[in-house]
Amino acid sequence: MIECIPQFQGRVIEVNKETATAPDGHPMTLEVVRHPGGAGVLAIDDKQRVCLIRQFRHAAGGWIWEVPAGRRDHGEDPLHTAQRELQEEVGITATDWQKLGAIWSTPGFCDEVIHVYLARQLTETQTARERHEFMEVHWPAWDKAVDMISKQEVSDSKTLACLFYARAFL
Repeated sequence: MIECIPQFQGRVIEVNKETATAPDGHPMTLEVVRHPGGAGVLAIDDKQRVCLIRQFRHAAGGWIWEVPAGRRDHGEDPLHTAQRELQEEVGITATDWQKLGAIWSTPGFCDEVIHVYLARQLTETQTARERHEFMEVHWPAWDKAVDMISKQEVSDSKTLACLFYARAFL
């Protein structure tokens, strides 16, 4: 039996104080961030270039490299989230989608799961960014994107996961 005492309810997250039973049978009290999860997408064009965005993230202290991604709406299928975010942020749709996997962003205190996808057979369309989104769209070659990892230019976990998982498909 889990006892849950709400501590904070925000627009994106909720924070609870939860008492649960540990594997050894003893009670433990934890602060848990509840998040609806999200989806990220590694879009690759017919020239083997990948879509990376350089986005301003206040919590990260500035600009970071990411794949297009976003939060799932309540009950939304993760694939639909990925498709929506690719179109809204980059102005791209795709006809070939493959699920690469799913990652726990920070399982020590948060239940957020990010589903990651590979998108190919791309078509340009219009963006629909939110007012608070500040980003630049870049299309580096696959080898350059992978090189950005070894140079520690990419540190976002979902982006690292996308690039790592996509190796099996490329």
